[in-house]
Amino acid sequence: MPISAAQRVALLTASTVLLAAGCSDGNGSPGAVAPASGGPTGLDRLAAQKPEWSPCLPPSPAEGGGPAPSPLPDGAAWECSFMTAPLDYAKPDGDTVDLALIRAKARDRKQRIGSLVFNFGGPGGSGITGLPGFASDFESLRSRYDLVSFDPRGVGRSEPVECATDKELDAYYALDFTPDDAEEERVLDEAQKKYAAGCEKDSGPELPHVGTENAARDMDLMRRVLGDDKLHYFGISYGTELGGVYAHLFPKNVGRAVFDAVVDPAAGVLEGALGQTEGFQLALDNFAKDCVDRGDACALPGNSVAGIEGFITDLLGRLDKKPIPGIGDRMLTQTQATNGIAQSLYSKDFWPYLEQGLDEADGGNGALLLALSDSMNGRNQTGSYSNIQAANAAINCVDFKQRYTLGQAKERVPEFRKSSAVFGDYMAWALSSCAQWPVPGSWDHPDVSAPGSAPILVIGNTGDPATPYEGARSMVDALGPGVGVELTYKGQGHGAYGSGNACVKRATDAYLLEGKVPAAGTVCS
Repeated sequence: MPISAAQRVALLTASTVLLAAGCSDGNGSPGAVAPASGGPTGLDRLAAQKPEWSPCLPPSPAEGGGPAPSPLPDGAAWECSFMTAPLDYAKPDGDTVDLALIRAKARDRKQRIGSLVFNFGGPGGSGITGLPGFASDFESLRSRYDLVSFDPRGVGRSEPVECATDKELDAYYALDFTPDDAEEERVLDEAQKKYAAGCEKDSGPELPHVGTENAARDMDLMRRVLGDDKLHYFGISYGTELGGVYAHLFPKNVGRAVFDAVVDPAAGVLEGALGQTEGFQLALDNFAKDCVDRGDACALPGNSVAGIEGFITDLLGRLDKKPIPGIGDRMLTQTQATNGIAQSLYSKDFWPYLEQGLDEADGGNGALLLALSDSMNGRNQTGSYSNIQAANAAINCVDFKQRYTLGQAKERVPEFRKSSAVFGDYMAWALSSCAQWPVPGSWDHPDVSAPGSAPILVIGNTGDPATPYEGARSMVDALGPGVGVELTYKGQGHGAYGSGNACVKRATDAYLLEGKVPAAGTVCS
């Protein structure tokens, strides 16, 4: 499943990855005050809580580490707190979880509409780091909204799912995830079993409750805690799936909502993986075409798209046989190189790093591709991992019922390889990632039908690698008549609003700030 651009490389210098900044209270204790005992019970009691907002401190290791977020352009400070929610919504007076929140207050308090809640995707992405990291993209919206985001349950500072130590994760991500023989299959199967067992050991009681439906219910509780009659929402990548589930559960509570980089709600695990494989292949085709068009200015060999992609598949084949030096004593493996290539296709801005990384790897230096792979896996330059991938696995596996064994995944390799010689094998074998999971899944695919909801702006990008363009039309159809309003961006990269395209920004801002719904079928290029 897709990982949000908000969790991608913020800056790359040589082989150093600098992660986006965020906040926490530093010691894990909640900053929300529960109402006095003897009052309302259940959700009403929790809805009456008043978060204690305070300046944000540096993010926790599970959020990626790094410095506290810098002040906003006008000098305003980010504020952080916690909100308490039921662990199990069927037992609202039972055990609870504490969810980390962040906000930036609206500049115009007199014309303030309310809160605009963001989810940047994953699943597993930290909103506490994502919102400050991409604040400049949304500064126009802060004119009339408090910008708010959160770490969903199991993510970052919100009682994170944990599965392995940093040292164990270094070894795990260096494994061959595209086995070529029975012994490599055995090693991968044992590694996946150990990883799942680690998740259960360290996060067991929480694992059944980290799914998307509970996150959607958390957002409705958050709406009440923030004092909003409606949930105004901006979901990106997996955030569109979360938003769709929210709209299904609470259609009458939907305010102004935007879905950007849309996950296809009709796709199960197999269909979603095939679609993503095709999406990454399309992005790689576009990267290779750009390289060809630049002629001698491109560092990669091959004078055609097929030639450049043949060079890449040859490089990956060599790495499968013999990894090359990466960073420190860590080697660049075939799997990590594939990860690094995928990472750099999330944005056209990263194409130069992909070109440089491939060229250097061809010469025996795998540092840059390994740095890109590290970013995908949530590893910072100190060797510490965020929990983005652990949370991603936990949420996906509790959401989706499908359980592909390693053998069943192997049977799908030829089908996936037809879609992409570069990504097909990896994506096919990844179907087995939930095979050993200790918690059953909930659905074949999410129900996002939302009759009675306010209009939702659904933005599809024709060149999106992680959430292919077709997902936007599928989301519009699934939301139901009169709800989804489709806007098409003819561009590259994961998502549209943050691309810098003036047409997309103008249409989105007009809807969120003035309530002006664009005409269905609007096209921006």
